[in-house]
Amino acid sequence: MSAPRARGARRVERLCHATGVLLVLSGLAHLVVFAVDGGPWDGPVSWRKPVTFGVSFGVTLIAVAWVTSYLRVGPRLRTLLLVVFAADCVVEVGGITLQAWRGVPSHLDMETPFDTAVSMTLAVGGGVLVVLLTVFAAVSFRHRPSGPAGMDLAVRSGFAVLLVALASGAAMIARGVVLTRTGHQEAAYHSTAPLKPLHGVSLHAVLVLPALAWLLSRTPWSEPLRRRILYTAIGSYVTAVIGAGVRAALVY
Repeated sequence: MSAPRARGARRVERLCHATGVLLVLSGLAHLVVFAVDGGPWDGPVSWRKPVTFGVSFGVTLIAVAWVTSYLRVGPRLRTLLLVVFAADCVVEVGGITLQAWRGVPSHLDMETPFDTAVSMTLAVGGGVLVVLLTVFAAVSFRHRPSGPAGMDLAVRSGFAVLLVALASGAAMIARGVVLTRTGHQEAAYHSTAPLKPLHGVSLHAVLVLPALAWLLSRTPWSEPLRRRILYTAIGSYVTAVIGAGVRAALVY
């Protein structure tokens, strides 16, 4: 990579890291708001949503910015995709946080024109996230990722599990929109519950597995041992995802 392109890659990574940290801090700040203000933790209107979405989106943004550095993708394309991804994360967390402060649901709320606009913006933003992360996942499988021993397997496995999270998230939104459009607003709010464990479990594999591979590469252990540990971790993660998937299928 040429020096100007390397500097551009570092700039977009710093942008994503800084934005991710701010999103995490926003989530943690709303945990304090919840402790002071109280109210329910579950349900379509609660401080849980800005907390969990802020932390989750922030961590995911930081993870994707780091993990994609191992992908064999053009620096300009990667920069463009990461900038769009970072902006989309801010829009998603911002919309969810705004609605929490207004005391109304952030997703699937079509009660007023403004609420409809926010809900549709979040839905479209979710679609953009699916497209961007699917592109990165496709690149990881088309060209073997670089990095220390085991990183290629960890990155590919992380993106494969992440695709499950994207599919379950899309299913939640799709079912909720259908219920809302057919006049079942309350049912729409509760329809996402069965898929939430599957979505949550599979969402952060793209950070956990590559981070484990990176940590193992820093140990003095033999490569066969490091591989066995990584295989065990991947198998455990897949087992957890399958378990969450079976549970979702039984109650969905």
